[in-house]
Amino acid sequence: MAHKAAQWPSEETLLLWKREQARLKARMVDRDTEAWQRDPTFSGLQRVGGVDVSFVNGDSDRACASLVVLSYPELKVVYEDSHMVHLKAPYVSGFLAFREVPFLVELVQRLQEKEPGFMPQVLLVDGNGVLHQRGFGVACHLGVLTDLPCVGVAKKLLQVDGLENNSLHKEKIMLLQAGGDTFPLMGNSGTVLGMALKSHEHSTNPLYVSVGHRVSLEVAVRLTHHCCRFRIPEPIRQADIRSRDYIRRTLGHPGSPAQRQERSQKEQRPKVCPKDGPGAPADQGRPPEDYGRDSSTDLKDPQPGFQEQQKDQQLERTEHHEDSDL
Repeated sequence: MAHKAAQWPSEETLLLWKREQARLKARMVDRDTEAWQRDPTFSGLQRVGGVDVSFVNGDSDRACASLVVLSYPELKVVYEDSHMVHLKAPYVSGFLAFREVPFLVELVQRLQEKEPGFMPQVLLVDGNGVLHQRGFGVACHLGVLTDLPCVGVAKKLLQVDGLENNSLHKEKIMLLQAGGDTFPLMGNSGTVLGMALKSHEHSTNPLYVSVGHRVSLEVAVRLTHHCCRFRIPEPIRQADIRSRDYIRRTLGHPGSPAQRQERSQKEQRPKVCPKDGPGAPADQGRPPEDYGRDSSTDLKDPQPGFQEQQKDQQLERTEHHEDSDL
């Protein structure tokens, strides 16, 4: 059965969306609320979640929503759930949450019902939090609706409140030398909206980390860095890998038999692992142009080097502008 393409929202709908964002924003908490957040080593943190929405190639309204949960600090996948969805709202800059968040909330609710022991203690979201036109991006929206601590992690700078990806911004990026180096993103309002983070020694471009819900900016940045085996935090990277693979397996999308076999060997594929630890395998983001984004496989013993640097640069070239509008 053919689905009707998402229609551009009316002015009345956009006004309702703005009002809903304002209503939910009043419930957002921008400070640490959990004991593990106050511990320098994150003692007590055991499960970190990641979410992503990947599109079917050539179809901007059909996608796969994915939720993964990783053990911490091992960063091994202990739970995954992917589901094909039909997006009913079009992409509108500043309103991505109304297009994608309902499906992500469903995945969290399904996890709570099926396997509550695997509920993540924090979610990393492929998008912005308070670094947003109205200070309430997709990471804030998802956090408030699920009441989970959420961190926004964007790959491109959303140019709001006077923030610009200009020569001065690029000079600051050049000063980021080591993994973990940062600089604040302060808008014309005088508010620090987020941090630019060099997430990996061999990354050329930073990540843009912002508060989503129930977490401070300092903890959000530190946790994001601790979750990076490559440039992209592992929870988001694994959600992206698995959502794209689910599309390939469900719809028969690209990938030679040799490539599929290699992926199956390299990727962890547990649906739910035994409670005593990761066991045997079982069974974000937006436009089709973004299909190749960070689909590098999970290496068993990742050693930073030229290959990963090449992958990182290739992924940065293929990222779509919508990543900056989250």
